Amino acid sequence: MRKLISSTYISLDGVIEDPMWTMPYFDEEAAAFAGEQTAAADALLMGRRTYEGFAAAWPTRDESDPSTGAAYFNNVKKYVASTTLTDPEWNNSEVLEGDLVEAVTALKAGPGADILMYGYGVVTHALVKAGLVDEVRFWIHPVFVGGPSVSAPLSDVQTTLALADTQVMKSGVIIATYTKP
Repeated sequence: MRKLISSTYISLDGVIEDPMWTMPYFDEEAAAFAGEQTAAADALLMGRRTYEGFAAAWPTRDESDPSTGAAYFNNVKKYVASTTLTDPEWNNSEVLEGDLVEAVTALKAGPGADILMYGYGVVTHALVKAGLVDEVRFWIHPVFVGGPSVSAPLSDVQTTLALADTQVMKSGVIIATYTKP
């Protein structure tokens, strides 16, 4: 069965929105970890807002430069959980139809490698609640950003995860990886 992995940049004060504040910390170490993460995943799953942000940014980047990640993001299979988006234009994108939990359960049961999710919102909320998220990776950045923290708190879900790994980078970023026990 495929693993569903949520990978989220977060500040010390819980901000995940508009992660341009992460750029000073995206060094060679972070790029290597990100590359390992994408190499293990042959699909992305995202909500409409994350999809729209990615679809606006990635197609403008140079696919011939391997350091940009553009070749991966522009060509990997992308699944979008949305009730309002009907015709995604970004290459290799598909809107999941019907019940989200049923659709993601079917994706996980199908052939393939890991399914990667970025950001944190209502889609992640629903999938954590349904027990479908296998691993969570928080990229904790040593910065206070200010503004709203965690866009969709899990107010009605209690889940226990086990610490699987921590990586402390020279930049001060800590990647804490948790898995379902």
